[in-house]
Amino acid sequence: MIGGVGGGLAEYSGIDALLWRVGFVALALAGGTGVLVYLLLWLLMPASTTDEPGSRRPRPPAGPRSPVPGVTIAGLFIVVGTLALAVRFSDWDVDATGFLGGALIVVGLGLVAAAFTRGRSGRAGLIALGAVLSVALVTAETVPWDDIDGGIGDRSYAPASAAEVRPSYEGGVGNMTVDLSGVDVSDLDAPIRTRVDHGMGDVEIVLPRDADVRVSVDSGIGDVRLFGRKGLTEGTFDGTGTGSWVGDGEPEIILDVDAGVGTVEVTRD
Repeated sequence: MIGGVGGGLAEYSGIDALLWRVGFVALALAGGTGVLVYLLLWLLMPASTTDEPGSRRPRPPAGPRSPVPGVTIAGLFIVVGTLALAVRFSDWDVDATGFLGGALIVVGLGLVAAAFTRGRSGRAGLIALGAVLSVALVTAETVPWDDIDGGIGDRSYAPASAAEVRPSYEGGVGNMTVDLSGVDVSDLDAPIRTRVDHGMGDVEIVLPRDADVRVSVDSGIGDVRLFGRKGLTEGTFDGTGTGSWVGDGEPEIILDVDAGVGTVEVTRD
């Protein structure tokens, strides 16, 4: 109802707009892909060609409506609901691709049945639904959703001492900044070890200028910049300063970064 996508699909396919809207909600709950697919269709679908709001273009008389589309949609809901109950009340683990794959199989069977049915079989609507599910399936398979488990929103951390540095910093969706520039590394008993796990968004890590650091970055989609060097994902880098620990081959900070989607940049203060 927000962008008229459900109504447009209903006008094109003959399948009630409410069923399309319920389908988008189900996709949103089964992995979050329904939101992305809805936004893509909102951008890509052509605007209505009706002259006045609420008016509809006249259509030629059509034959009796086939029960195939309704049965297919009902079967889709049954399959998705059964999978959801199985996940909820058993040890069976089904991710978003499992839900979308099962739904796509049901739609494919509906298209096969529609091919042998006379009258208004609703093939166009089933094809459109299959295209939506296919896009959602590809999206769910490509984007590393498993990394997006730390919530939504920008995050910033700036510990003032080595004792305040966390063993790990976790983020979900949004930009993350971890500023370690205020940490004194001149009198450490052991290297500072920390890890940054982030799902979607840019990651910026600022390290002390006089710290020798060992960095390792595992990035899914996005650029990686280590101290201004683009494309480099790991290495040991000496700090700059006059301390006896600088450039001695023993890192004061050991940093591991695991990022899903977004730019990762490691710099010094």
